[in-house]
Amino acid sequence: MLSFLVPLLLSGIGVYALYRRIPVFPTFLRGAESGLHMAIRLFPTLAGLLTAVYMLRASGFIDLAGNALAPLFTCLGIPKECAALVLLKPISGSGGLALGSEIMKLSGVNSYVGRVAAVMLGASETSLYTISVYSGHLGLRETRYVIPAALVGDLVAFTAAAWFVRLLFPS
Repeated sequence: MLSFLVPLLLSGIGVYALYRRIPVFPTFLRGAESGLHMAIRLFPTLAGLLTAVYMLRASGFIDLAGNALAPLFTCLGIPKECAALVLLKPISGSGGLALGSEIMKLSGVNSYVGRVAAVMLGASETSLYTISVYSGHLGLRETRYVIPAALVGDLVAFTAAAWFVRLLFPS
């Protein structure tokens, strides 16, 4: 039943556009052109962010900072093995996914640490990445309280992930 939802939705939009006498294909082309221009404008921001993530990961800085902050995260209930994930996930989804799968490979997917890493990956957003994309698109130079608020939200999500895994999967 759910497999027909997306085609049904797209067909419904097309029928509605025809009913309203909206030229569907030219409207689609304008939207695609607008999306392409936006992608070109965002490319320098994305290239810089991805380069920074790769350099932080390759240099070992993420692991070093994770080890330094592990006692603080442990006080919040986050396993020390997941400390680097807390630092990397807000910056890069693919980097966080790679680190999360590395944690699961080392600790086991059914272990407490593996489950916390999995829930952390699904419970948080790549906040800094998203903020940089939107700020770059809108041409914002100052984000004011957006970054601290997003990072606090991520920390709450990571802490809640560890708490819910402990609550739902008691040892």
